[in-house]
Amino acid sequence: MKNKPDVLIVGAGAIGSFYGAILKKAGCRVSTVLRSDYEMVKAQGVRITSPLGDLSYQPDQVYRDGEVPSEAPDFLILCVKVLPGVDRVKLVAPWMGEKTCLVLIENGLGIEKELADAYPSNPLISCLAFIAVSRAESGVIEHKAHGKLVMGQYPEGINDNCRVLSKLFQQGGININLTEKVVGERWRKCLWNTPFNPLSVIADGADTRTILETPGGEALIRAMMQEVVDVAAAEGHPMKQELIDKNIAGTRKMPAYRNSMALDYLSGRPIEREAVLGNVVAIAEHHGIAVPHLNTVLVALKMRAELEAGHRINGDEGIS
Repeated sequence: MKNKPDVLIVGAGAIGSFYGAILKKAGCRVSTVLRSDYEMVKAQGVRITSPLGDLSYQPDQVYRDGEVPSEAPDFLILCVKVLPGVDRVKLVAPWMGEKTCLVLIENGLGIEKELADAYPSNPLISCLAFIAVSRAESGVIEHKAHGKLVMGQYPEGINDNCRVLSKLFQQGGININLTEKVVGERWRKCLWNTPFNPLSVIADGADTRTILETPGGEALIRAMMQEVVDVAAAEGHPMKQELIDKNIAGTRKMPAYRNSMALDYLSGRPIEREAVLGNVVAIAEHHGIAVPHLNTVLVALKMRAELEAGHRINGDEGIS
């Protein structure tokens, strides 16, 4: 590997663009693979407003989905949504070299295995992003708060690739926590995502402040978090009860924030329902653990999906 590695961001939306900017700031060669924003980013780069300052940058190369670079990257960072019908193995195939390290910065549980099975000879790093960031318009990203990454080798351990990448992110200005047990950390991330993200959709795109300050809102969040804690413990990843209080307190300190699932819903895009919520409920069923609050929200989301599908078939524009 060269002194400063080549990095390719596949899925350069809000998350991918932000972490690409951090690595660019650290001196890496950073390229992107884009679909809808290709023309805009090719012409003017990525514009990012942030508490860290102006993180705007011009990628070294801007590729259309399906193009193949002349040289495989050292790190391929995958930041696409984990959705039914999205073949992530096929998506990264054109860009993977023999020594390319595959890095996932994605939400959800059980998302690594299909990629690890497809590329068993390539190192795989799994990352969890703790960040408030959104895409304002084509090629324009708003970073509002946080940015820390928790990363580790999948399925466990910390390898040299983790150490190299973590130092680069730190040089770019963000905090990194390396972990020997990244799967357990995914459960800790689900403690926030699994309640807040689906509820934001049920509540028609509500932000975090609305969810917590509506009478009964915080109690519902706490009940859903407790169910996540119970399922995680059964799966062999126990969490301390105090994490519930810490997550809620930390959320209250944030500006009112619409999470990525809320923004996807409001924009008419598919949501990561199964990766974030459905997989937790499935694991609960496997262990015979009752999760009535999580299950109710999951069923409600499925009802909404059925309704929206019916409107599309009938030619209606949407639901009010």
